[in-house]
Amino acid sequence: MPEFKFDIVKSFGLISENKNGWVKEVNLVSWNEKEPVYDIRVWQEGHEKLGKGITLTEVEIKNLKELLNSLDI
Repeated sequence: MPEFKFDIVKSFGLISENKNGWVKEVNLVSWNEKEPVYDIRVWQEGHEKLGKGITLTEVEIKNLKELLNSLDI
């Protein structure tokens, strides 16, 4: 697997934590020194290991916000 670098530019908060201590967070992350993107992902404590996640551009996160705000939950 190719090596990659990441830098958490800004942390927005915790969504959930599982029984093994992994947490799902929303962060602004720069992957391989590229422009930061919004990232929803599971992380091991201390951000040493990461799991599957999704990255969103600023336009996509704004669209997601509008969509979530329109839900009747």
